[in-house]
Amino acid sequence: MQKKTNKIRTLAGMVILSTVMTLLAASGILNRADLAVSDAFYQSRSASDGEIVLVGIDQKALDAIGPYSQWGRDIIAMTLEALNASEECRPAVIAVDVLYSGETQAGADEWLAEAAGQYGNVVTACAAEFGSTLKEDAEGEYHLDTFSVTAFDEPYDALKQATAQGHINAMLDTDGILRHHLLGLRLPDGTGVPSFAWTVAERYKEACGREPVKLPPVDARGFWYVPFCGVPGDFDESISVADLLSGEITAEYFAGKIVLIGPYAAGLQDSYLTAADHAAPMYGVEYQANVIQALLREDYKQEAGDGIQLFILFLVLLAGMAGFWKRRVRISTALWILLCGGSLLADRCLYAGGLVLRVLWIPVGVTLLYVGGIAWNYVWAALEKRRVTEVFKHHVAPEIVHEILKHGMDEVESGGKTTHIAVLFVDVRGFTTMSEKLRPEEVVKILNRYLTLISECILRHQGTLDKFVGDAAMAFWGAPLAQEDYVMKAVRAAADMVSGSRVLSEELLEKYGQTVSFGIGVHVGDAVVGNIGCTKLRMDYTAIGDTVNTAARLEANAPGGKIYISRAVADALGDRIRTTSLGGSVRLKGKQEGFEVLVMEEII
Repeated sequence: MQKKTNKIRTLAGMVILSTVMTLLAASGILNRADLAVSDAFYQSRSASDGEIVLVGIDQKALDAIGPYSQWGRDIIAMTLEALNASEECRPAVIAVDVLYSGETQAGADEWLAEAAGQYGNVVTACAAEFGSTLKEDAEGEYHLDTFSVTAFDEPYDALKQATAQGHINAMLDTDGILRHHLLGLRLPDGTGVPSFAWTVAERYKEACGREPVKLPPVDARGFWYVPFCGVPGDFDESISVADLLSGEITAEYFAGKIVLIGPYAAGLQDSYLTAADHAAPMYGVEYQANVIQALLREDYKQEAGDGIQLFILFLVLLAGMAGFWKRRVRISTALWILLCGGSLLADRCLYAGGLVLRVLWIPVGVTLLYVGGIAWNYVWAALEKRRVTEVFKHHVAPEIVHEILKHGMDEVESGGKTTHIAVLFVDVRGFTTMSEKLRPEEVVKILNRYLTLISECILRHQGTLDKFVGDAAMAFWGAPLAQEDYVMKAVRAAADMVSGSRVLSEELLEKYGQTVSFGIGVHVGDAVVGNIGCTKLRMDYTAIGDTVNTAARLEANAPGGKIYISRAVADALGDRIRTTSLGGSVRLKGKQEGFEVLVMEEII
């Protein structure tokens, strides 16, 4: 019962600790670190398909043309004309990642609109501002919308009519890293606006005669996870607006491709830290190139919901805790490697299949359990060693204590266990008469000599010394750990007691003129063995039952210097001992007639 209660308590503790650790993960304590590790783990470089070419408003262009603040819209108009110069090999799509809202110079505005609309292959940018507004739902109740479009900038009317548009909003995550893309947004009047990258990808597929873009899975706000194919600079071919205007690169180079035109200089303040690289900023036009490439490949990833991941984390932590509980360091380490390595391998495989999981939750949780488990197992082992030593140091030989420490204390828990054992009782015959003739201190000294002899014989043959009762003692074999040939060990201990008592008796006879001897009884059978008693006051490791009572009755009837054994002992040892049967001539209290008693003469 106690063992079952302990198991229930242990399981309850594991469940509680797993729940606490799962709730800590749910609290977001690991979020920032997990995002950083996930980016490094998942995002990997791959060669682009060669469909996208960047034309940068870079430092070379700024040096050749002048500061960007002084650029007129005619510069971009001339760039578009240069790209579309060849009738046979113009780009499939030209995307300008610059917002041209409002009219400036009439001539330049008209020129840009005309150049952009001449071949119908230009996409321009628009942008929204987000904030919080009160919105009325279908039931007439108002609620706060924290992701509402509060302002919207789009190209001036002539340019808008001549081109397709898409929003260029780049929304950073809470840690300041750009890893998601807003596929589309909805204006207050209900008009839907696709993203710049989506519009470009759609126009490109249409120009190539391919199927429309299959859209990625998005969250409640319309964001999807971007699998970057390159780090900052991977799309850069060092093509400048200045190169196009000077004629250094002909239009044929861009035939049938997507040409992205946008800021590509640090001073233009259009760069972000992205999931592809937390150290080097990526220009906005490169970010658009990565998103367009993912849309064209339809290489989509969906982030798994936290609910199912937390449930899996709880199960893994519970399994890990059960695995680490009272295990050797070697086994715990192997399990730790298996769980952490298996988790990372599963993350990688599922990512390849399109599912993004949190990388750190399981490894961090399992590692904490692993370290804590080792520490706890060390403390538990020290306490267990102390407990075992306290229970058995006066009962069994040191090597038995070592074995118990090796195998654990399961065999000695409160309540006991039915075990087949050999039981020995020994009593000092003639001690009462001697004690009447000698001084008390001499009596105690002699008694201690005999009890020391008894203890040494029991422990020498790996027995468990149960108790001393006055000048008698009880011992048993076969518990707390199973033993080979435990019946023979018991009779050998008995034989050593008899031979040892003869030597001691001669010494006492010479010194005190008095002598004593041992009467011994040995029986074998089932008994209840364990820590028995009152848990609050006193517990003793002992054996109880009919087998114990029978051994005591055999000893009570054995004359001095004789070893009485039962037929069960004789049958267990066979021809390894020589015995003399007394048949049923010795009546044991509590035993029916016919119980055979034998005198063990010698061990062969």
